[in-house]
Amino acid sequence: MPALPTCWTVKRNCSASPAQLAAVFASMVGLSFVFGIAFATQGLWLILPFAGLELVAVAIAFVVYGRRAADYERISLSEQDLAIERVDGARLTNWHFAPAWTRIEVEESGAGWMHRVRVYVCSRGERVEVGRHLAMPRRKALADEMHTALRLVAAA
Repeated sequence: MPALPTCWTVKRNCSASPAQLAAVFASMVGLSFVFGIAFATQGLWLILPFAGLELVAVAIAFVVYGRRAADYERISLSEQDLAIERVDGARLTNWHFAPAWTRIEVEESGAGWMHRVRVYVCSRGERVEVGRHLAMPRRKALADEMHTALRLVAAA
């Protein structure tokens, strides 16, 4: 077995937990309705329905964020198998490759702030992009780690 890590988990960088999002949303609801009611008591009743519409829009945005916040890729390497498990929203996809027939490809395009790096696992006509949730500089490091681990498995 390789001495390097043989399992990589790549997740989105979520800055807030579900409980924190719920607390933020609850505070927004409370504050918006306090201001809406305050304006409604002054005769500006039309503020209250627009505050409600605003909160519906924010709730939709939070739901869309929440559906993708738990996305991840898990890449596991053993002597017999390179397995990729990807969760995108509610969809789970799995790929399995023979390490002896697998290679790692890195595609780079653009320059400066437009520099893009894509890492692919390729084997027998199949090509799967990995590391999509990593920052651009970190993708090359993932490709190097995977390439080294594949070489060590092939040598064993």
